[in-house]
Amino acid sequence: MTADTLLSALGMLASFEAIAAILLGTLYGIFIGATPGLGSVLGITVILPFTFVLGQEVSIAVLLGTYCGSVYGGCIPAILINSPGTPQSAATLFDGYPMARAGQPALALGWATFASAFGGILACAILAAAAPPLARFGLRFGPIEYFALGLFALTCIASVARESLVKGLFGAAFGLFLAMIGSDPISGIIRYDFGSFELAAGLSLIPVLVGLFALSEVLWRVADRAGPPEAIVERVRFAMPPLRDIGRRWWLLVKSSLIGTGIGSLPGVGATAAALVSYAEAKRTSPDRANFGRGSPDGIVASEAANNAVTAGALVPTLALGVPGDPITAVLLGALTIQNIIPGPTLFAQQPELVTFLFMALFVVNVVMFVMGATLGPLFSRILRLPEPLLIACLVVLIVVGTYSVNQSSFDLAVLVVMGLVGFAFRWVEIPLAPVVIGFVLSPMIESGLRRGLILTNDSILAFFASPIAATLFALTALFLLWPVASGLLARRSTAPRTQR
Repeated sequence: MTADTLLSALGMLASFEAIAAILLGTLYGIFIGATPGLGSVLGITVILPFTFVLGQEVSIAVLLGTYCGSVYGGCIPAILINSPGTPQSAATLFDGYPMARAGQPALALGWATFASAFGGILACAILAAAAPPLARFGLRFGPIEYFALGLFALTCIASVARESLVKGLFGAAFGLFLAMIGSDPISGIIRYDFGSFELAAGLSLIPVLVGLFALSEVLWRVADRAGPPEAIVERVRFAMPPLRDIGRRWWLLVKSSLIGTGIGSLPGVGATAAALVSYAEAKRTSPDRANFGRGSPDGIVASEAANNAVTAGALVPTLALGVPGDPITAVLLGALTIQNIIPGPTLFAQQPELVTFLFMALFVVNVVMFVMGATLGPLFSRILRLPEPLLIACLVVLIVVGTYSVNQSSFDLAVLVVMGLVGFAFRWVEIPLAPVVIGFVLSPMIESGLRRGLILTNDSILAFFASPIAATLFALTALFLLWPVASGLLARRSTAPRTQR
């Protein structure tokens, strides 16, 4: 990182628009996270259309604020009503709610807020340190390597679609098909337009994303698939944990943050798994393990430090390889693409100022998140009193107005409604939505890389394996796809003798 790059990124961050975007994005994200049932993906997809008219830096600031704020905000209902606002805070309620019931809700929020900020900041520092080697590595990528990387990225579906790989692959294929509507990237031939002028231009990413996630979530909640939240704790305040207690848990904070960063960098795993793994590790090694589940601060620290560290860790594969770290960063990947920011190996080399700005903005977001959590925590707890019909009505207005405002196109609204119904149907038959987004976003890279690679090799697929990077990625792709099948067969073989006995 050169001095010129650093100064340029600081100039971007110091603008009024960037600071305002961080403040508003973080505030909005905490609101989304503190409202049970909404979640980070819904929050980002609702705000996504409004970022289309903003500059790159402002859009990044808003999206990062929403992402980090929503992950943190989930701890508020987890502590106060024993219902996590987001899945990432599922492990927080194990000790957060018992501590609140024991008469210490303010201290529970204090531990959660401090651990969240600590995990996010440490993971941000790790992400920044990994940037230079990633930039040097990215210069070695060509069309063939990008094609191999796109195929490997699709294998993260195996992690996203834990219940059924077949359903996950179907969702990815559906996303690939949607992206192929319109003109061919090489020849310009129109495909799958069915005589429609609007379809000849292809499907816009915004109505597809917002319809799949946001509108389908509204339809799902209207169909009464989610239960009402429990009664909240009254008169909540914030209490900062004593420095002496924080000092005794410095290694737990660091270890949980490292766990979250490491697991977050694995495609498709996500913050929920990171929080649970960190909680289990803290319980295993804690001398106070008997109090876990009864209001132990260690349990809150382990969960919140890990799940917020994932926000930076998941950006490592997303920015460096174009591979989403979890379903949330799959949506972020689409949001960056809308801003003409193409994540991948060359991003660090071609746009170092923008990447440096992202690191700095992520650091500031975590600081702002801590300040807002400490000062506005009692206010956010009142969000839990909002009637659900009012909340749904506000979401519908934001979804429709935001989608229409991008292109002022009634066709985009039609796509929004259709994708909302498709998303609802996919939820009903338990087809995960994240693979659809992954397929839709990665389709241009895969198709263009394949077509250009064939031109370079005179239509020889075997020549693709001459590239060491591509060959390695092909091998990893095969391994990731075959591993669930092989592990299932091994599990059946190991249990077969016991069954016979």
